[in-house]
Amino acid sequence: MNTASTWSQRFESALHPAIARFNASIHFDMELIEYDLTGSQAHAQMLAHTGIITPDEGAQLVAGLEQIRQEYRQGEFQPGIDAEDVHFAVERRLTELVGSVGKKLHTARSRNDQVGTDTRLYLREQITQIRHQLRAFQGILLTLAEQHVETLIPGYTHLQRAQPVSLAHHLLAYLQMAQRDWERLGEIYQRVNVSPLGCGALAGTTFPIDRHYTAQLLGFGGVYANSLDGVSDRDFAIEFLGAASLIMVHLSRLSEEVILWASQEFGFVTLTDSCATGSSIMPQKKNPDVPELVRGKTGRVLGHLQALLVLMKGLPLAYNKDLQEDKEAIFDAVKTVQSCLEAMTILLREGLVFRTERLAEAVAEDFSNATDVADYLAAKGVPFREAYNLVGKVVRTCLVAGKLLKDLSLEEWQALHPDFAADIYQAIEPRQVVAARNSYGGTGFAQVRQALQAARSQLSID
Repeated sequence: MNTASTWSQRFESALHPAIARFNASIHFDMELIEYDLTGSQAHAQMLAHTGIITPDEGAQLVAGLEQIRQEYRQGEFQPGIDAEDVHFAVERRLTELVGSVGKKLHTARSRNDQVGTDTRLYLREQITQIRHQLRAFQGILLTLAEQHVETLIPGYTHLQRAQPVSLAHHLLAYLQMAQRDWERLGEIYQRVNVSPLGCGALAGTTFPIDRHYTAQLLGFGGVYANSLDGVSDRDFAIEFLGAASLIMVHLSRLSEEVILWASQEFGFVTLTDSCATGSSIMPQKKNPDVPELVRGKTGRVLGHLQALLVLMKGLPLAYNKDLQEDKEAIFDAVKTVQSCLEAMTILLREGLVFRTERLAEAVAEDFSNATDVADYLAAKGVPFREAYNLVGKVVRTCLVAGKLLKDLSLEEWQALHPDFAADIYQAIEPRQVVAARNSYGGTGFAQVRQALQAARSQLSID
């Protein structure tokens, strides 16, 4: 049995049921219904404004579309697969409500420019929401950083102990990543906020439409200057998925650190019960499921970016059915980013506690102050590379003897080089090691406090 056709008299028979199901997008593009209704209302107003339809017809269309909105919100409008997509579903219901005037809604419009408009309206709103979430995430990072300016944590390169840093400095690094994410989305918003409505199927229309009028009604910043480009462009979606991927990469990097910090081997944080789970078989376990899930979900967003890039790379102008595949990628990326930002914000706010005593022990039990010994000698006129090589020998000597640098006697220091004096012990004390790195952007406490003040101002102004 074939399904009824939604097409013109050009077709003598309807689609095969399996092909109808394969072709349909109604099962996922209902996500766009509110935006489709808003765009259609603006289109109807423009048709009346330009005299293509009468003012009364325009008012009927706008009112009918608003009634569909209310029916949808109340759960009464739930079209099935026979509608194929949200656009046909709305038009069909509109005709049921207002009669033959409903058939005039699609005048001077194609589904090609219609879906492009809907997608941009949707993505514009979601970008705004994600930027708000990024601000909340940054706010929690800032609050934590303000609490831990003088808490020290081992800094790593190659996952090897390198130099101690202020925990606040470490957290502010993620705040800066999120700031770039926030700014990047703002830039992308400008390119999303361009109207393709009125481009038609690909070549514009013979009707005397006013594209700038609909763009103004819908809050767009401008219109596409080329109709072919307007209906086929998905650069804005690729840019969004790129920005979404970077957000997830940043969240995943933080997640990996939290997972390490919560392990028994590191022991830098304790997970609270509100953000951790247990094992089904090992009763002693407390698992970092939130950061693990964020780390895992990152792959799906990166995958959506790759999928859309591959989808676009071979498409000729203008619209091709392949572009239907952009919706699920965009929808899923939006939901994934939003849920992960929410989860990580909650985790930072109430899901972990830094173990400051353990952190203090960690920065005192390694050779991460070795660079400061080299700097100490360099400040006394010893060429840095000579000092560097000497300190390497000192570390090797300590390892053989089972000592740390702080355990060497002054006589042992001076036997290594006569420029060592009693102040070497102060120079290699972890707090001094951190405080001394007072170059702009460094981890010195004075620099960190300035960075906190700058971040606080930035978050309140932007």
